[in-house]
Amino acid sequence: MTATTASKPLVRLLSLVPLVLVTLGLIGGASYWQWPQSVRDRLIHMLGGVPAGGEAAVAVAEDGGHSGDHDHEDAAAHEGHVEENSLELSEQARRSIGLREGDITLTNFQRTISVPGIVVERRGRSKLTIISPMTGSVTKIFVTEGEAVTPDQPLFEMRLTHEELVQSQADLLKTAEEVDVVRREIARLEGIGPEGIVAVKTILERKYELQKLEAVRTAQRQALFLHGLSEAQVDEILTKRKLLGTLVVSAPSASGPSPGSTGEITLLVQELAVERGQHVTAGDTLAILADHATLLVEGEAFEQDVPQISRAAAENHPVVAILESKAGPQQRVEGLQIAYVANRIDTESRALHFYVQLPNEIVRDTHGDGDPRFVEWRYKPGQRMQLRVPVEEWADRIVLPIEAVAQDGVENYVFRANGDHFDRQAVHVEHRDPQWVVVANDGTLFPGDRVALSAAQQLQLALKNKSGGAIDPHAGHSH
Repeated sequence: MTATTASKPLVRLLSLVPLVLVTLGLIGGASYWQWPQSVRDRLIHMLGGVPAGGEAAVAVAEDGGHSGDHDHEDAAAHEGHVEENSLELSEQARRSIGLREGDITLTNFQRTISVPGIVVERRGRSKLTIISPMTGSVTKIFVTEGEAVTPDQPLFEMRLTHEELVQSQADLLKTAEEVDVVRREIARLEGIGPEGIVAVKTILERKYELQKLEAVRTAQRQALFLHGLSEAQVDEILTKRKLLGTLVVSAPSASGPSPGSTGEITLLVQELAVERGQHVTAGDTLAILADHATLLVEGEAFEQDVPQISRAAAENHPVVAILESKAGPQQRVEGLQIAYVANRIDTESRALHFYVQLPNEIVRDTHGDGDPRFVEWRYKPGQRMQLRVPVEEWADRIVLPIEAVAQDGVENYVFRANGDHFDRQAVHVEHRDPQWVVVANDGTLFPGDRVALSAAQQLQLALKNKSGGAIDPHAGHSH
């Protein structure tokens, strides 16, 4: 080491003597640790040392310490805040993207499998075919296609031309008249004088004849029932002693509401198969009525899902049906039960069909005085649905809406509220379905943390734009 080099610290120290004296005079004999930080840092720097705050502390000392005060305030306001992972939004931006916030909570999550489904009618229950009870011509039609009717409501009036039916009515009237004649004869014989004038044998013969005629009348009544006449119509023939020329065909009688349905039974005229004046024979279809108070959702599961579907059906796990809709929010139907699982797998699609009961409800009912009644059911055969069948339950998980987690390559992010900023936080996703995301409870997020519950993908895009990662708007264009 040269003499010149060795003397440099001494020269520097001597040059600081006035500064030290002035400083000692200002602080009035206070100890070193009571000196202002800026003075201490300046003194150490002039002596060739490095202050505890490094070069930044020296710069703070050189400008009097004022800028350091502001930096300290900003740091305190955004503790844990990293600029490249933080985003500040105006109130207008929050409203524009529909931002919603919420607190993190731990909950139990049911993992489900999602399978496609379609709304179908219940075979043997939903459709009712109205047939012509006898040969004749349709003279009146009381309903229109699409109209809602109730049990026992008149549907058609027919003029009877069936020869066998006409003859059966005539035979019944003839027998009824003969019964009346024999009864009057018995009454006359029993009223004649004392015993012995009319032989008892004669009276007994008339009574035996009456029993035979009543038996024939009973058989003829039953024959008319088989032809399609009601008991009231047969009684009318006997009371008025007049052949029935027309017949009214009504909707089937009510046997009680369908399982799972509520309120009165409402039938829809799904199809009218005849026109007024048309000739029909016994057994011809007049109309088809539909009872949509309870429908089924036919699910189509993969072959490997058979054990899980069967277990859910055996344990009566509630199924959720989601009505697919391109416009507006999805319609969820919760608490449904699996009615039954098919006992075979489709040989072509290799799919398992299972059926979920779907109670229906009327959403529109137009009914005016004297006007036809039309109703609209909420669920209609042919509508497509997604069925979510629970197969497993996880405890103590962080469950967020699908809109709360942004994806960027292999990374998943949530945005945690930090004052007026949102800080991006990478998370571990354990499960994702079309509605929910299950985030691992691994200490990355804690219960009580406030996060964005929606628009996470928009926040991720805005953060990339901020860092210069935005896509060039002129890319792919030539000018």
